[in-house]
Amino acid sequence: MTKKNVFRFALIGLLTAVFLFFFLRSIKDWRKVLEYVANVDWRWFIPALLATPIHFFTRGLRWKYLLHHEKRDVRFSSLWKGNVVGFTVTFIGGRLGELVKPLYVAKREGMRPGFVIGTAVVERVFDIMTMTILLGLFLLGRPLFGSRMPVTERGLSKLYLFGGLAVAVAVLLLAMILWFYIYKDKALALSAKVLRILPLKLRDKMMELLRELIDGLRIFHNMADFLAYVGLGFLVWLSIIFYYWLYFFAFRFPVPFIWVFPYLFLTAVGASIPTPGMAGGYHIMSQLALVELLGMDSNMAGGYTIVVHLIQLVLTCLLGYAILWKEGLSLFQLKKLGEAIEK
Repeated sequence: MTKKNVFRFALIGLLTAVFLFFFLRSIKDWRKVLEYVANVDWRWFIPALLATPIHFFTRGLRWKYLLHHEKRDVRFSSLWKGNVVGFTVTFIGGRLGELVKPLYVAKREGMRPGFVIGTAVVERVFDIMTMTILLGLFLLGRPLFGSRMPVTERGLSKLYLFGGLAVAVAVLLLAMILWFYIYKDKALALSAKVLRILPLKLRDKMMELLRELIDGLRIFHNMADFLAYVGLGFLVWLSIIFYYWLYFFAFRFPVPFIWVFPYLFLTAVGASIPTPGMAGGYHIMSQLALVELLGMDSNMAGGYTIVVHLIQLVLTCLLGYAILWKEGLSLFQLKKLGEAIEK
């Protein structure tokens, strides 16, 4: 293992430990946590459990609109499986899953890896934008139900802070990919200059990947596809909000559907921190949102966070390993696939 990797793993481990420490410290009484978990309403818990993997399918449906510019008959099964496998690697091996997901689909469908990676980049940018728009809708509608929502000043300030950062990141990333797409020749020329420090073979490989990646941005060429893609982006995130909403009922803490928008936004911010299994960042932001925005008891918030995170992790990994087993692949092979591109 290189010194660079040792430093990276040590930093990630330290971040995870710090986040988990503060999360665990926020829980006052573990006996009550167990009581809340044991007291879940199974009439809501089972539908929530069944609805949890639904976003793999809505994500696959959306992804097809990006990929059909390269191959029109991409199998839907490849897309939802690619999402499951990608999230499995993310849960087990960190953010490498973001690379494994497009590489898995590229290999299965015989497509150019760089093109599919480009579509995955577009997906992430639109994910940030969609979540930010949903948060904006919540903030605009808040005066209508502000008297009923027990949001604290601390929670609201965090919401505005991370909302502002998300808008800035989304606009910056969108501007970058639009620049790469509209000024392709200039972007390639500039990239070639920057990459001159690399050995010729590696530089040629990276330039080829970059050309394919820019080709993956063709969604901006067709307005009908673009609008359909944006609409399906909302379907993806509303389907995720839906199963989180069901878990609130399962924990006997029913909230209006729109109240889950800011909760999911903050947990998405936490989950974006590249810790193993999304642990730590997800937990601390979920706890913050549940207590400071929704007024949930900190012990119940701890139980809710642990259970929902664990269900997502276990369900995703079970589905992921089942797919890999059926296809004769191993997680190690997929990680190597992602590491080869990452290098």
